[in-house]
Amino acid sequence: MEIDPVNEHEKAAKAAQMVEAMTGFYIHFVVYALVIALLLAVNYFASPEIWWVQWVFLGWGIGVLAHWLLVFGSSASGGNWITRWQLRKIKEIKDKM
Repeated sequence: MEIDPVNEHEKAAKAAQMVEAMTGFYIHFVVYALVIALLLAVNYFASPEIWWVQWVFLGWGIGVLAHWLLVFGSSASGGNWITRWQLRKIKEIKDKM
């Protein structure tokens, strides 16, 4: 049984792309955690009577969650949910033509 070099190349390219996306998420998450910790300390020492850091935590946290869903929101049925949605839309539009 021969290994298809084109298919193996496509798999390697897709794996490299996935690793790059995962690395991007991890960097995003670490920066988020460090900045939130720093802002928490600033909020605690500068104005402990008004907790404004919660809004930064919530707003940026929604962005981190969305990033996580884009990177890790895949299933065994092939691809992440955005890719599946795009494929469904392409099929839907093609069927209407």
